[in-house]
Amino acid sequence: MLIAGSVQAEPLTFEQALEASSDAPSLRASELGVDAARASAIAAGRLPDPRLRVGLSNYPVSGPSAGRFDESAMTMFQVGVQQDVPSRARRRAEREVAGADVDVARARAATTLWEVRIAAGQAWIDLHYAERRLAVLDELLASLEPLWEAAPAAVASSRLRPAQALGPVELKADLEDRRDGLDANIAEARAGLSRWTGDPAPTTDGPPPDIDLDPTARRISLADLPPLRAYRAAAERAEADVDLARAGRRPDWSFEVGYSRRDPMFGDLVSVGASVRLPLFQSTRQAPLITARAADARRVAAEREALERALSAELQGDLARYESARTRWIRARDVVLPNLRSRADVETAGYAAGSADMSGVIDAFTALANARLDALDREAEVARLAVQITLTYGSGQ
Repeated sequence: MLIAGSVQAEPLTFEQALEASSDAPSLRASELGVDAARASAIAAGRLPDPRLRVGLSNYPVSGPSAGRFDESAMTMFQVGVQQDVPSRARRRAEREVAGADVDVARARAATTLWEVRIAAGQAWIDLHYAERRLAVLDELLASLEPLWEAAPAAVASSRLRPAQALGPVELKADLEDRRDGLDANIAEARAGLSRWTGDPAPTTDGPPPDIDLDPTARRISLADLPPLRAYRAAAERAEADVDLARAGRRPDWSFEVGYSRRDPMFGDLVSVGASVRLPLFQSTRQAPLITARAADARRVAAEREALERALSAELQGDLARYESARTRWIRARDVVLPNLRSRADVETAGYAAGSADMSGVIDAFTALANARLDALDREAEVARLAVQITLTYGSGQ
């Protein structure tokens, strides 16, 4: 157990997190649903169990032979076997329904796996960038340590007014507040990843997946998405229900063989018989059921079309949000951040040369710290959208 725990506690790469999520309890539950549907399909379309019939017929209760077995040729003890034989159409429809149930269970399991992989991938991204934010913030706090120490000396040398000395204190307090918030974010993201991987204290390892998504180069087929495949299976199940309802128009048979034991002086009897169900009132019995099942089939088709439209709209929205987030991230990384870093260098050099005061240095480093954290936040947003689009709409799902 100790060895297993130490292995489980190792950092997870993105791919390892997706692989570990394949053992989530919800996936095991869906696989058990498939097993249950397969087991039920074995009995579908079989003949019902035969019935054993035992009885006493024509026992006199009045007249001179009342209460006596040996006075009446009609009194007999009967034993027989009865077998119901549903129509071939009904049994075929029952097998089709059972097969459709297996397909529905498989489609649900595939949909569950699809949902779990998406959730696990996004949970890994959340934890990865929460850990990176914390590392960047600790680096900022360490790099700004000389600024905290230089503020009192600047006040003493009259290069900084006493009120301006509070600027570094406010900056440090703000960054420490952010760090406390990041600790909570990491705990929350770790709990989310633990839910899908089973690792009690997961940490991330390795780089995130490629976030430079090229939507035009991807083959996105909404019809292949697991939720829509599940609706195809549901539509087949609904059509099988329609066939089963139509099979109710066909007569079902029942056959019986019996043996009647009488007093030896009269002799025993053997009887055979058959009965048939007559669907004479189809307009009030079978027809309403067929109409109801056909309406269910049309409902499933309409729901599938609605879901396909919703997924198409979500895809377009996700791609638009991704492009917007990626543009803002690149601008923050390649334009804003280098500019603020240069400004901080210039202010620091000016302060060292005596041509600038400490307040300018404080403002420059405050803006630089905020810009670094903002750029990382924007990168995290791009990565999360890229993972969501790839795992949701990507090929091979």
